[in-house]
Amino acid sequence: MENTPVPQFKRCQDNPIITPGKFSWRMAAVFNPGVFYENDTFYLYERAAGGLRPFSCHIGMLKSFDGVQFEHVLDKPVYTPAMAGSRFGSVQDPRLVKIENSYYMTYAFRPYAWNSYPTGLGVPESHEAQFPGFSGNSLDNLTRSGVAVSRDKITWEHYEWVTPPDVDDRDVILFPEKIDGNFVLLHRPLQFVSPDHTVIQSTGDPAIRIRFSTDLKNWSESRLLIKPEFPWEGGRIGGATPPVKTKKGWLLFYHGVETLEPLTKRVCYRLGAVLLDLNDPTKVILRPGQFIMEPEYYYEKFGLYIPNVIFPTGCVLKDGLIYLYYGVCDTAIGMATVELDRLLEWMYSTGNVNF
Repeated sequence: MENTPVPQFKRCQDNPIITPGKFSWRMAAVFNPGVFYENDTFYLYERAAGGLRPFSCHIGMLKSFDGVQFEHVLDKPVYTPAMAGSRFGSVQDPRLVKIENSYYMTYAFRPYAWNSYPTGLGVPESHEAQFPGFSGNSLDNLTRSGVAVSRDKITWEHYEWVTPPDVDDRDVILFPEKIDGNFVLLHRPLQFVSPDHTVIQSTGDPAIRIRFSTDLKNWSESRLLIKPEFPWEGGRIGGATPPVKTKKGWLLFYHGVETLEPLTKRVCYRLGAVLLDLNDPTKVILRPGQFIMEPEYYYEKFGLYIPNVIFPTGCVLKDGLIYLYYGVCDTAIGMATVELDRLLEWMYSTGNVNF
């Protein structure tokens, strides 16, 4: 098969479709939403920050009948740092799935929110803030990830931590159904506290890993799924949205982070895709070496928090069309669409990439 052009993600003409404001807890930024579709309705869960110092994030809930015009279901967050265990913390980057009769939200959690100082050039300068009972030591404030559960989409309860407190582990994503009776989880460990609890150490090139569980409490040993291999991935990749089930396999979107200018911490977040075996998602069927989406429009290149960022965390497959929801510059939320068949055709035109 001859190579076909990379299919273009068509940006919504109303982008960014969700912006900060309206409520005190979302005045500074809204981004990185979890999304699912049910009963002709799009449900979106935004990560929202009321300020930058501290940069404490909550999760708000919106709904839409067309996937573009969203309205809040409540005037308060549906999930807060206090519900995760620390009212001084930050709950971040929700990913949503429905499995059987329950809704599951995986999320990242920092016990104590940072003070953040955006530079307009790259990754913001961030420092530990002072809170009652907090040592101020970053060793005691790594990001861990958890799972919250709901039966009605509005009332959420923390269910279980799926990463330990001494490992900075995020981009935790559940597959939208069990496979062979098991929950399937993706995660991306980044850093960990040294055995003598004196320094934070890197895990190496941060990669996407996979685990299995029958109860969301006891997990199999973590296995490497894919690691950074291409220049645009920049030595750090992580899962994006919950995988999409197709006839060809599980379509997994993931992000890569390339450093453009080390001195200013200027980076670029792009999007890639792989195809995993339907029955054994530890097997990679296809992995094109190209990215499929990158910052192009003004709102994707410039924002309050960090420039050059597209960060998809939610997608919906409806009538053969993928609705991709993504954070832009950690400031607002955009949406883009692409035909599933065209994307799969392009992926197969690139051939297998085995590592």
